[in-house]
Amino acid sequence: MQTLNLIDNQTFQYNAFKVFDSPDHEKSNRKLALMEQLQTSLELDRLLNIFAMEAAKYVDFSGLYFKKGDITASIRGSRQGKNERSFELKLNQKFVGILTYAINSPISITNYKILNELHQYLIHPLNNALKYQEALLLAMQDGLTSLNNRRCFDEQLKRAMHHANRQNSKVGLIVCDLDKFKLINDSHGHNLGDDVLIQFSLALKESVRDSDSLFRFGGDEFSIIVENATLDSLLVIEQRIYSAMTRDPLLSKYQVSCSLGHTFMDRMDTQSSFFKRADKALYQRKIFKDRKLSLV
Repeated sequence: MQTLNLIDNQTFQYNAFKVFDSPDHEKSNRKLALMEQLQTSLELDRLLNIFAMEAAKYVDFSGLYFKKGDITASIRGSRQGKNERSFELKLNQKFVGILTYAINSPISITNYKILNELHQYLIHPLNNALKYQEALLLAMQDGLTSLNNRRCFDEQLKRAMHHANRQNSKVGLIVCDLDKFKLINDSHGHNLGDDVLIQFSLALKESVRDSDSLFRFGGDEFSIIVENATLDSLLVIEQRIYSAMTRDPLLSKYQVSCSLGHTFMDRMDTQSSFFKRADKALYQRKIFKDRKLSLV
């Protein structure tokens, strides 16, 4: 059973002399040290690991998790416990996130009060880390479609290639663009062109797995990184994209089509050679499609 506890930080003041005004100087010094350590990082996972070392003195837990929307973090080695205890963290009545403990034994009333106090030291660093993560996310997103952008693609492709080499798995890359997109812009205006790009991005989202990553480079150029890929998985994604486009009212109305090219990473690939080979496959697909249309 999961329980939810509210912690409101509205009146909490970071006054070290007041917070640690206690006859137990050793405990006060530990809390001061915790506060100082929590100011040293903007990484959510690291903040939780720092906090967990102090919280473990008062709670028997095997996992600690934080979640706000799509942003999640956890301590190293987190695993399921006998029960869960969740706390809604708030700062000045504003929701910060949910902190969940996978607990193995009940929390005493005394330790529960201490835990509530410890949460107050965590809320501000967590909030700062969230703002930092949100800023990074905006820097990695395409403003029109909310897909990841080229900068994010470069970082994720590097990570995916490293992971594939380490795990001896396959990573696939699909690149795509819209056929004669310039004609759509010239004939119907850029507003409609933007609507087409948005609807196409939705068709892409509908067509991939949760583990796949979508990107827009700008204009009508898109790509998909597929980890643990097989030829069948790439072909299924491509077929889903074509099907999703035919079901979309706007794309169907203006007869919008796309071309797709795919390839697998070779062990000797660099990021550049990997992408160039996928882009070449796209170019060859477009040439084949144009020749086929010219014969009709």
